[in-house]
Amino acid sequence: MGTDTLRTDAADGAAGRRREQRGWYFYDWACSVYSTSVLTVFLGPYLTSVAESAADGDGYVHPLGIPVRAGSFFAYSVSLSVIVAVVVMPLVGAAADRSGRKKPLLAAAAYTGAAATTAMFFLDGDRYLLGGLLLVVANAAQSVAMMLCNSYLPQIAPPEERDAVSSRGWAFGYAAGALVLIANLVLYTAHDSFGLSESAAVRICLASAGLWWGAFALIPLRRLRDRGAPAHRSAATGWKQLAATVRDMRRHPLTLAFLLAYLVYNDGIQTVITQASVYGSEELGLGQSTLIVAVLLVQVLAVAGALALGRLARTYGAKRTILGSLVAWTLTLAAGYFLPAGAPVWFFVLAAGIGLVLGGSQALSRSLFSHLVPPGKEAEYFSAYELSDRGMSWLGPLLFGLTYQLTGSYRDAIISLVAFFVIGFVLLARVPVRRAIGDAGNPVPERI
Repeated sequence: MGTDTLRTDAADGAAGRRREQRGWYFYDWACSVYSTSVLTVFLGPYLTSVAESAADGDGYVHPLGIPVRAGSFFAYSVSLSVIVAVVVMPLVGAAADRSGRKKPLLAAAAYTGAAATTAMFFLDGDRYLLGGLLLVVANAAQSVAMMLCNSYLPQIAPPEERDAVSSRGWAFGYAAGALVLIANLVLYTAHDSFGLSESAAVRICLASAGLWWGAFALIPLRRLRDRGAPAHRSAATGWKQLAATVRDMRRHPLTLAFLLAYLVYNDGIQTVITQASVYGSEELGLGQSTLIVAVLLVQVLAVAGALALGRLARTYGAKRTILGSLVAWTLTLAAGYFLPAGAPVWFFVLAAGIGLVLGGSQALSRSLFSHLVPPGKEAEYFSAYELSDRGMSWLGPLLFGLTYQLTGSYRDAIISLVAFFVIGFVLLARVPVRRAIGDAGNPVPERI
């Protein structure tokens, strides 16, 4: 009878874990639409046009009396949102670990971001300041919410499941991004048929991402559960807690070594994502419709890529699979350097290569890091993980911009990004992940 009871409890525990995992996937499904439709496609050009309509005769707007080129306003707003996120994430991460109640904080961050995105419907005329404010709030809220969401991974998946669970989450996100982007593009390209102006169509596309985000965030918020506060945690403030986290990480130098490698190669990934459209339009002479189709292709293939690399990780281990993806990134950029101008087919091939390695390399990095986090410190360590991403996300674009400024060639600029993948490969290859997992106090999976 006792054995039967144990089996029943184990089955109930497994069923509850699967339920939480399925709920967790849906946060990627909810918020990835913001990244795709808002940040990647619609908001940059639209906010720039709004700022240009408010500019003076010299092309400047003057937020808080500071002269800013209208064409730079979107980039500066993104940079400001990164700064806000870097300030807020340690505070929220410390509060989450101290209280053990991550779900209310996740709800607050998610619905702050969703509300700000939905309010972009009112971004018309010359309301560039409203657009900048909403972008800062939405982007910072997304960073905080993703930090909290990621910190659930060690709690909802045992070590042997994390690669697959993380990969499925990324796949869900890319699938949602592609689905909503298709619907938005139908509305945008046929706005006259719907009796809408181009501006109204864009504003509906922006707001729909916020509504989608808020609606589907309900699923993880219903299924994820808090585990209660860990024992003997300090009530330090967020920045004191961040300093304590850094000191604690010094006792786990191999975890820090992985973070450094991730910081380098992920900066390359993020720069390729943001600058590929500039390369396509300015160097290859491709039209907006071609670039949008390429973004869709990346979204669709990133789903397959995330799932495929997740399966490869079960056979070869996450570290080897990530290293293989970095080789693929390097080859993709090298191929991009030689792309002929005015040839959309080859640009689509490049987009396909990016899509196939994009989701998997990010998903497996997230799951591998989860093994390196000491138990009970998930939120604060994932806060540092997000900070290593967001806090250094300026370095790749800076190298891209400087290379173009010095050479006048976007081809030289795009190939310069190979440095991030080569250096990241070398740094990651030097990390003994099995020993790092053991040093963090976690069980070492059979395959890692």
